[in-house]
Amino acid sequence: MNCLIVDDEPIAQNILKEFISTIDYLNLVACCSNSNEAFNEVQQKQVDLVFLDVNMPGIDGMAFAKIIPKEIHVIFTTAYREYAIEGFNLQATDYLLKPIPFDRFLKAVAKARESFVTKSPQTAQDKSEFIFVRQDRKMEKIDFSEILVVESQADYIKIHLKDRFLIVRESISNFEKKLPGSRFIRFHRSFIGNLKSIDSYTHEYLEIAGKALTISRSYKEEVLRRLQQFE
Repeated sequence: MNCLIVDDEPIAQNILKEFISTIDYLNLVACCSNSNEAFNEVQQKQVDLVFLDVNMPGIDGMAFAKIIPKEIHVIFTTAYREYAIEGFNLQATDYLLKPIPFDRFLKAVAKARESFVTKSPQTAQDKSEFIFVRQDRKMEKIDFSEILVVESQADYIKIHLKDRFLIVRESISNFEKKLPGSRFIRFHRSFIGNLKSIDSYTHEYLEIAGKALTISRSYKEEVLRRLQQFE
C-alpha cells in the first residue's frame, strides 16, 4: 500500500517513518507538513493510505479527509481525543492517539490492509492457475499449486517447488504482487508461503515441507487471522 504522512510535527513524522519502514507491505511515497502539500501528492501519485494529523495550520486534518477520494484509507494520528467520533463518522480506518505505541499502529495498518485487499479488484493472477518466470532466456511456466515457498535472496528470489527450485532476478515484494492473494501469504520480510503447503503452525512459525519458518512480528496478526479462518 502506498502511504502518505501528513503531520506538521517533525518528531511525529520521524516516528511514523520508522514504524512504516518495518512493515513490508507499506511504501511511503511522501511526507507532508500541511494539507496543501498533501493534496498535491494525492493528485500526482497513487496513494492508498494516509496517516493524518488533525490539528495543522491551514486546512485541518478533518477537512482534508473530506476532500480526498473516498477509496483512500485514512488513519488519524493526533493528540486530541475529542475528534475521534468525527473521525469515525468520516469512515476513517482508525484513530490513533499520540504517543502512538507500535502494537497499536500495527493493529491499525493491518485493518487498513485487510480492507484494501478485500476491495481490490480481482487480478488476472487470481483467476489463473499459473505464472511465467524467466529462466535461461525463456519464460518458463509454473503452476501455482507447485509453489511451496518463495524466498528472498537480495536482488533474487528462490522459488521452492515440490521437486526443484528456481532462481529468478526479481524482488520478493514485486513478485508478491503477481501471486494470487487468496492462495499465498507473506509471513516474513523474506518469505511468502502457499497456504495449501502449510502442514502446521504456531504463533511463532509455519511448518512447510518439513521446515519451520519464522513468522515475523509485523505479519503475525494478519497471518494468524487468515489461518484461524480454517479452524
